[in-house]
Formats: sequence, structure tokens, C-alpha cells
Amino acid sequence: MAELLSTRDVVDLLQVDRTTIYRLVEDGKLPAIRIGKQWRFDRADLNHLMRGNGATPAQNPSAEAAAPAAKAITPKTHPLAKLLPLDTAQALQDTFADMLGVMIVITDMDGEPITHVSNPCGLYKAVLRDEASVGRCVRDWQRIAGHTSLEPKFLPNDLGLLCTRGLIRLGNELKGMVFIGGVMPDDWPPSEDEVTLMAVRFGVPREVIVTHIREGFSVDTSAREHILGFAQRMADVFSHMIEDRAK
Repeated sequence: MAELLSTRDVVDLLQVDRTTIYRLVEDGKLPAIRIGKQWRFDRADLNHLMRGNGATPAQNPSAEAAAPAAKAITPKTHPLAKLLPLDTAQALQDTFADMLGVMIVITDMDGEPITHVSNPCGLYKAVLRDEASVGRCVRDWQRIAGHTSLEPKFLPNDLGLLCTRGLIRLGNELKGMVFIGGVMPDDWPPSEDEVTLMAVRFGVPREVIVTHIREGFSVDTSAREHILGFAQRMADVFSHMIEDRAK
């Protein structure tokens, strides 16, 4: 038998008000069952919603929880890390990120980061609280890695921010990616419902998202085109580095 929760249960679980719950139901974003005059919610559906990154939403968030600390992504022991001189690559990546005013990270083709994120935006730091949220970023990078276009193109991630990637090659073999992100789209900030779902997915209090929602990078159309043109050029620099080391 399914475990059905009341609206009050869902309010306590998601830490949002009833109005938001009803909007999510009306928009088809939260499955619900009508029993008489009451809505009931299957706990399995809620667990599925919250397990977008394997995390659960914070319960009764305190003021301390509302001031999250950033968690650094640590480099991985990986064949690409052995080919790429990481100290030099990190220094170059930091310089590119500061020059373009965006965040950058190098990953392998499975989306596993091998460098620390350079110039992370405030919203990214706010939600990157634990390994589960890091894992969600990795799945985002995997999804974008599998995009059919080989040319850099801006795509939204699970935070709603835009990112793009250049491909690192060794000969004809794809070895890794340079990800550029943290760019706010033109229709930013997102709706209240999207903010709520974002908080649920990343397992942080909604107030944290609201506080940091505008802490992405504001990049106009011309600058975005410049970044797209630069993405593969950056990746090519790292490609030359691993080719030299491989030789």
C-alpha cells in the first residue's frame, strides 16, 4: 500500500507554504490524489522528487544552515590527471575564469572533475554543500557531455544557469572537457515554483536559494558569443599540453 501524506505533512517536509504546494500540483510538477475535498501525496513520489541528487530537504532550517559554506571539488586520480600537469592546468584555468568572468572546471568524459572549480558563483557555492550535490553537478556535466553538437553551445543545468563545454582531445580520442558556467539566462530569476523545486533537488532550505538566486554571472549576448568562441580554444590549449606529455 502506498503511504499517503496530507498537505500539512508535505508542507513540513518541503518547508514551503500551502499555496506553493497547490501551485506545484496545478502545474503538474507534484503528483497528488484527490480524496473528497483533501489532497493526498504518495511518499514515494515525494522521495523520487527529492532524490534528484540523492539528498533530502533540510528540516527546520536554522539561521546557521541558511549561511552555507562552499565545498571544494577535489581532483580525482584519473588517466587524464596523469596526462595533464594539474598545477599548470589549474593556474591556466584560474586565469581564463578571471579573464572571462565565469566559472570553469576541467572534467573527464564521464563528468568527473579533475581540477578545482575556478571562480564559482555565489549560487553554485550555496548549493554545493555535500557529496550528493557534487554528484548532481557531475550528472549535469555527463548530460551536457553527451549533447550531439560538437560545437560549444550554452545549455541550462539543474540550477537553471547556462553552461557550455569545449572538448579536450588526444589525437582523435576525446579525453576530457572544459566546462564554462554560472551564466544567468535572460529570463532570470526563475519562478517561485522553480526555486522551490531547486531547493528540494539540492537539499537546501528554500531561503538559501532565494538569498543567492541573483549571484550568477550577468553576461550579455555579445560576451556570450565571445565565450562560446573561446571555449574550444581553451580546450585546445589543454589538448596540446596532454599531447606533449603523452609524447
